[in-house]
Amino acid sequence: MLLFYSLRIVRPEVSKEEDVFLTSLGLLYSCIILIHGWRLDPILFFSQVLLVGVVLGVGWENIRLRGLLVRLLDIEN
Repeated sequence: MLLFYSLRIVRPEVSKEEDVFLTSLGLLYSCIILIHGWRLDPILFFSQVLLVGVVLGVGWENIRLRGLLVRLLDIEN
């Protein structure tokens, strides 16, 4: 989530306003998992790990597609 938030600094043309809200939720979720994750059952913890993996994959694809869209719009103009 910190990398997603740092996208505003590195490539501001790709970043959107709702990214701040999403990264705040992600950081809150990460803190809860770090603090209380040891109490989770192994299967529940595994499902959380899978969920985080899926979110990271979708987030990476979203950022990549935003970059391609910005590049495509720059070429047309």
